[in-house]
Amino acid sequence: MARPQAQATPFYHFYRLVALAAAPLLWRRVSRKLAAEGIPPERQRERLGHASQARPTGTLLWFHAASVGESVSVLALVQRLLEMRPNAHALITSGTAASAKVLAARLPARCLHQFAPLDAAGPVRRFFEHWHPDAGVLVESELWPQMIVTARKRGIPLALLNARLSKGSLRNWGRFGDTFRYLTDQFCMIRTQDRATWDGLLALGANPETTAQGPNLKAMILPPPVNDADLTRMRAAFPGPLWTAVSTHEGEEAQILDAHLAARKMLPGLRLILVPRHPTRADAIVKLISDRSLSFARRTQGATPGTAEVYLADTLGETGLWYALAPLVFLGGSFGKAGGHTPYEPAFFATPVLHGPHVANFAESYAQFDAAGAALKVADAAALTQAVAQLLQDPDRIMQMGAAAQTISQSQSQAMTQVAEALLSALALPLCAPPTSV
Repeated sequence: MARPQAQATPFYHFYRLVALAAAPLLWRRVSRKLAAEGIPPERQRERLGHASQARPTGTLLWFHAASVGESVSVLALVQRLLEMRPNAHALITSGTAASAKVLAARLPARCLHQFAPLDAAGPVRRFFEHWHPDAGVLVESELWPQMIVTARKRGIPLALLNARLSKGSLRNWGRFGDTFRYLTDQFCMIRTQDRATWDGLLALGANPETTAQGPNLKAMILPPPVNDADLTRMRAAFPGPLWTAVSTHEGEEAQILDAHLAARKMLPGLRLILVPRHPTRADAIVKLISDRSLSFARRTQGATPGTAEVYLADTLGETGLWYALAPLVFLGGSFGKAGGHTPYEPAFFATPVLHGPHVANFAESYAQFDAAGAALKVADAAALTQAVAQLLQDPDRIMQMGAAAQTISQSQSQAMTQVAEALLSALALPLCAPPTSV
């Protein structure tokens, strides 16, 4: 016997009123930010629900993700679903300029991108009136209440994939348990990326019949693109010992540069490609490099690597190039509070991974990589120094680690097909909960 459908709560109605009042202020803030990042006005208005492209004819599958990592994580699933439904199209929505720029170069055929509408009545209404998606898939923690409830009111079946909520988020939602249950009851299918989130959702009242722990989408991503001509040029430009630090965050570059300086004393001629997660921070990173009297070149300024000790790759969408080029990578976000970034992208290129201790976003993945000898945890800059110097002088171990990483990566293909089949089945269920009243 199906459990009773949760009803809209006073807090949900309060949220709608607050969102309505706050929408003009939010619009001013997000439009200024998008403009500062080079997004033209007609695309900025997508955040108000004004589409900048026509709706494709036929079936439209809608996927919503927050930013770069979440958007990229869903691309392999989108591609597999479109292969299984050759007459369908896909729409991916996200909220950041960085995600739009990265997706522009990586969207599969029959797939387009728009910025997500603000979670207020007008933008959400305009979005659905234009796009009329046949089904919706939300990724990770994108629980925007009006977007969710309005979709179900319009009869759009929804799934929540790769759900991940931190302990703090779960604790905060616990204060509004009835509202949380109301929102999660809108989904025909919920799959979490880890056991902790699964346990947390069930404790807050998510339906156990539709909620399960599923494979991590970030383990099933498509390989990032590589420009072969650029790769050939870069290989010629870096003939000696080389390592990369990718997706670094504020506070990490100083430690990485210190480790690089120390490692150069053990490995003369060592060079570093530094790839910040947010290229807009490049000027601040240049100062850190200069303060250490290291020579450098910047990719956005058209500079060739030359003999620069540090090559600052302050661009978006080129991580595949750096993974393919260097024999060893340190993945950022793991020395600070960011929670780490996916080890599966470098695994496509058989590139071993070094990482710090803070990888909560991918705790289970890193545990698997570490156990298989495909990755190595380093506690701090001193440990990073030793790992870089030792591994780059041990090509056999580098090769073994890379092969282990590639084996893990290749094991995900069958799991992706299973996820796609389960998703199509769930979204087509005739017993999917009916639209709720608001």
